[in-house]
Amino acid sequence: MVGGLRELAAPFMVPGPCGVAVRDRLKHLTPQDENVLRLVGEHQGRLASRDLRARCADALEHGADTWASCKRDLTVLSSSRIAGAITKATHDQWALARRCQAAHIQTLESGIRTLRHRLSLPIGEPGTKRAAGGYRSKGEWFRKSRRLAALEARHDAAVRDRQPGQVRVVRGSKRLLNTRHHLADAHLTEGQWRERWEAERWFIAADGESGKRFGNETIRVTRDGEVSIRLPAPLAHLPNARHGRYTLTSTVAFAHRGQEWADRIAANRAVAYRIHLDTDRGRWYLTASWQRPTVQTIPLETARARGVVGVDTNADHFAAYHLDPHGNPIGDPHRFGYDLSGTAAHRDAQIRHALTRLIRWAKQTGATAIAIEDLDFTTEKTREKHGRRKRFRQLISGIPTGRLKARLVSMAAEQGLSIVAIDPAYTSLWGAQHWQKPLATPHRTMSRHDAAGIAIGRRALGHPIRRRTAPPPHDRSDRAGHRTAQAPPGTRGRDGIRPPATDRLPGGPSPNGKRKRGPSASNTVRDAPRTQQWVQDSLMHTG
Repeated sequence: MVGGLRELAAPFMVPGPCGVAVRDRLKHLTPQDENVLRLVGEHQGRLASRDLRARCADALEHGADTWASCKRDLTVLSSSRIAGAITKATHDQWALARRCQAAHIQTLESGIRTLRHRLSLPIGEPGTKRAAGGYRSKGEWFRKSRRLAALEARHDAAVRDRQPGQVRVVRGSKRLLNTRHHLADAHLTEGQWRERWEAERWFIAADGESGKRFGNETIRVTRDGEVSIRLPAPLAHLPNARHGRYTLTSTVAFAHRGQEWADRIAANRAVAYRIHLDTDRGRWYLTASWQRPTVQTIPLETARARGVVGVDTNADHFAAYHLDPHGNPIGDPHRFGYDLSGTAAHRDAQIRHALTRLIRWAKQTGATAIAIEDLDFTTEKTREKHGRRKRFRQLISGIPTGRLKARLVSMAAEQGLSIVAIDPAYTSLWGAQHWQKPLATPHRTMSRHDAAGIAIGRRALGHPIRRRTAPPPHDRSDRAGHRTAQAPPGTRGRDGIRPPATDRLPGGPSPNGKRKRGPSASNTVRDAPRTQQWVQDSLMHTG
């Protein structure tokens, strides 16, 4: 804390994406094709479930020898490449569960600290801007004490699971499993839920391998879009092509990044594929993914050279403002709205559409970087922190910060734009204080969010958020000679008070040794003659 304010983190360049994924629909599949895909998915899904159970049982004792043993057992029932893909996916899922377990423990610890602090205060104790006060009644105090006991029990159980490495994982997602008990609320029948549950537990995927034909030996896609699958050993009676392969009647053509994909398979570079069924639409899809070399981000000074676009993220829109390299706002504010209600697919489409319009407008401005807040609401969504502010907790929970960051970074990199992340502290408060009213005109309405976009852009450029003091009115002697021009970053005292218009001290002699103005005769009779002469300074009056 510095002067009662939190110390701000320095802006930094967000690294570019390291992977690419494209998808296309498998159209005009025959009943035999769909039957083969279902059999392959069911067989390999059972192997993946068995391997995940063994991996969770091994916990922290799992090592290279155990991994190799599991892979050998799976190879007999499938192939070496399928076994490698299953064991890798299993370990990744176990590692993800461990990270989520650690995050859950940290959330419980934060809630426990807050509850203990508030319960230790007298009832009715007022809070401060930095910490909450005591509870308002004895009844609330009692209920929160029960809440504390429940959180402590959950924390102890989570710690007991984490110490030996025990995790709880559900193939097919825990949310879908819980939906089985609420079919009426989900508007599903038992048969529809069963179909979705089985499809989510299928495993039709294969990692790529450089040097192999078309970059993948298990699921192969040729330049013409022909898709063929290497069948596992128990399904060796189903192939319709040589070497135990089954070729689908459908072909794929990647419209997005299709040339990049074609260049990779032409050079026999690794491409991973995954086939899945969308049960809601009854459609099969094939997803291709590959890694890119780490993109070297440009220096921060280079990103600032042509100005930035400051973006304020809100629950229903992006508020953007274009700033020049000196931190001056250019033109009018822009808003890009989206609707985060409905299904997850609808919300994701809304985010992508809003980001597309934002990036297109940023390219038109000529800026080379987009400045955005480094938002993280992980510790802000708890009931213990905000109490009865349920609508506020729902508001910040609805902002998809993780998905937004990933989408923005990948989409901006395709257009040659860099992303500058800044500390979000006080941007809305100071933006509204210093920029909302001065930029409002009869033809331009400035909101608090628009002003926050200016604050975000100025912080990314290295300028202070607050504006310089306005020039004095015309009835003063300096006649508004001092302007509000921005001093460059690094100038000492650029946020200080306005310097004098002359280079002499108040009350001292003028630089040329002459007075600006002589004394005037007084018409008032005084007890003693006035001997001191005065000179009017540009900043203050002395006499």
